Amino acid sequence: MTVLFQDKIIYMPYMPPFARSEKMEDYTTVCKPVEWEHRHIKSLDGTRIALCVGQIPDSDRQARAVMPKKHVVICYFQGNGSSLPPRLPLLSNVLKAIHARQAVPEQDTRYSLVALSYRGYWKSSGRASQRGIELDAQALLNWISTTFSKPSSNLELVLWGQSIGAGVAATAAATYLKDQAPEDPPVTGLVLETPFSGIKSMLIALYPQKWLPYRYLWPFLWNHWDNIAALQTIATCRRKPQVLILPATRDEVVPPGEADKVERLSHEIGLPTQRKDVIGALHTEATTRREGQDAVARFVLDVSKGKHVR
Repeated sequence: MTVLFQDKIIYMPYMPPFARSEKMEDYTTVCKPVEWEHRHIKSLDGTRIALCVGQIPDSDRQARAVMPKKHVVICYFQGNGSSLPPRLPLLSNVLKAIHARQAVPEQDTRYSLVALSYRGYWKSSGRASQRGIELDAQALLNWISTTFSKPSSNLELVLWGQSIGAGVAATAAATYLKDQAPEDPPVTGLVLETPFSGIKSMLIALYPQKWLPYRYLWPFLWNHWDNIAALQTIATCRRKPQVLILPATRDEVVPPGEADKVERLSHEIGLPTQRKDVIGALHTEATTRREGQDAVARFVLDVSKGKHVR
């Protein structure tokens, strides 16, 4: 039953109750001055998927003498439960923190945030599965490349995933970079919030007793979200992103050793990597807390300026 119903166990768009009926409008006031737009695009297999696109309008920013020379788009991949609207306030806080930290001479860079609603989640059609979500993530990156590319400005991408979304982000980055054409916008940053190394490792960590059957089920799974394999692929690509690992020190879902594995591997294969532990945070609190939001904002600003982390 665990094998047959793994998609139902891993992906929970129905939790908490009424998650799929959430409305963006209910969060408009707390998100200001960030404005959010609900969009729909087609996944690579034709499935209709929903996006939330957030920006701070130019009228609410400091006056610009010239059009932005660079546009950094942060692509957000959520965890396995709930929907996007309740996450919009924390995503808005990150955009606001980026805006607040920008110095006047650096106002030639614009920052936007695009959040993906996986198939089967919120207003997206279909049913969630790893293969389907992988197609959704690639469709998102293709749409951003087409929609935001301008002859007058350079487009850069930062991928940010939380929990299982970290696996989505890392896998999406690996697929995109492996097939990237020279004219495609680069992925300059990868944020892995409360990541695990892979579902196989999670099974062994959560069920270490050899007499339990769960640790032996991984060969029968079709959901893997293997961050280790994804990072190894990224390390072989010509244009490598910088990596931020953002664990929660009181994570009750992902064992603490999982972030250690991801960090160790990332350093070993030569990816520029930094780590910021959010002290006292539970699994879903790493970026609901101000220090987590500030860590993401600082990282995005640093990679957009070309600063290299160690």
